[in-house]
Amino acid sequence: MSKVASPSKAVGGGTPAGGVLPRVFSDWFGRRGWELRAHQRELLEVAGAGGSGLVIAPTGGGKTLAGFLPSLVELAGDTGRARPSLHTIYISPLKALANDVARNLEAPIAEMGLDISMEVRTGDTIASRRQRQRAKPPDILLTTPEQLALFIASENAATFFADLGAVIVDEIHAIAGTKRGDMLALCLATLKQ
Repeated sequence: MSKVASPSKAVGGGTPAGGVLPRVFSDWFGRRGWELRAHQRELLEVAGAGGSGLVIAPTGGGKTLAGFLPSLVELAGDTGRARPSLHTIYISPLKALANDVARNLEAPIAEMGLDISMEVRTGDTIASRRQRQRAKPPDILLTTPEQLALFIASENAATFFADLGAVIVDEIHAIAGTKRGDMLALCLATLKQ
């Protein structure tokens, strides 16, 4: 169930975006003068086969796009999907990082004209937005381990996570071996069940 990333450490030497990506995505890459990087291509292939992996790349290596690209492609092509339903959950131990990632994803979603909703949920999220997110989940939710634990503990958790297709965990090294890391591991195990 979790599609985290690709097992590749490759960073440079991208290949043209055509072939693996739907046209709207390959055109977007082309307009930016970008090429699909090896780890992005591998993650698309691994995720497409139902697998998961790990992306390790330096800053600016396209990790965020690599992590979300399979979900964006799947969501963009799934016009018959029942909505609202949560498709992808991104978990970061740093709420500021969740906000930064959301800002970075807004550009490709808007520039390609994708009908994909995305929201952030942290401890700072106002109560009315939290209630709305439970009743009408976005396609992509960016959150923290603590907020994930609250979602899982809620009475409608089974319904909320019923259509979950991908889990992206970022900065795992920041909480591995801590109580927060243990809580996240329990949450991920619960989601898998």
